[in-house]
Amino acid sequence: MLKKPPFGLFITGTDTEVGKTYVATHIVKDLVAAGHRVGVYKPAASECVSDGRQLVSEDAVALWEAAGHPLTLEAVCPQRFQAPLAPHLAARHEGRELDTELMRSGISAWADECDIVIVEGAGGLMSPISDDEYFADVAYDLGYPTIVVAPNSIGVINQSLSALITAACFRDGIPIAGVILNDARMFDGDVSMETNREQISSRSVSPVLTRLRYEGDEFDEQVDWMMVAQQTLNATEA
Repeated sequence: MLKKPPFGLFITGTDTEVGKTYVATHIVKDLVAAGHRVGVYKPAASECVSDGRQLVSEDAVALWEAAGHPLTLEAVCPQRFQAPLAPHLAARHEGRELDTELMRSGISAWADECDIVIVEGAGGLMSPISDDEYFADVAYDLGYPTIVVAPNSIGVINQSLSALITAACFRDGIPIAGVILNDARMFDGDVSMETNREQISSRSVSPVLTRLRYEGDEFDEQVDWMMVAQQTLNATEA
């Protein structure tokens, strides 16, 4: 049996570059402010940079700093690659192989170190991690409720519903906590930004939990993230 923290949230996106890390760090900060011990875990990262000694994932650093530097950066992100490719392809580009089992088992470092762990994937649920596995496989095996980060712009209704349908259809279903709309860019006349939330909410069983404004410091509504993790998990097990 996989050793892991009892509660967690898996953060995915409708695509790459939708602000997953930005949203995840705000969730982490909210949990820390509420008095929780928060673990942060990014199973694998590509497009890392060298600090002269090793490769560093800037996303992992952001999560680690938001959580108050628990454990080590190695525990946050145990597999790091430099090429801007899917992790398994980035690994092969360097003559290495991505350890898909470590992507799951690496979370055990946090088992006794936190009340809740925030796990950030790469790309979307169907981003590949091997020739026949996807980040959805990792999300499913970890078993935590998933939050879908969606860019608040034209097209997000289709993108969000597609991600939610993917989660519902993958194996026997990935539990979804909800969607967070992220204003990944300044308002540029895209009037859909003010209607997307209502449209997604009216077409989905999963709620739009909240919205994060462009370069905002807090979510539009306060969310009890621990309760979200607990309630979604309880509903799944019922």
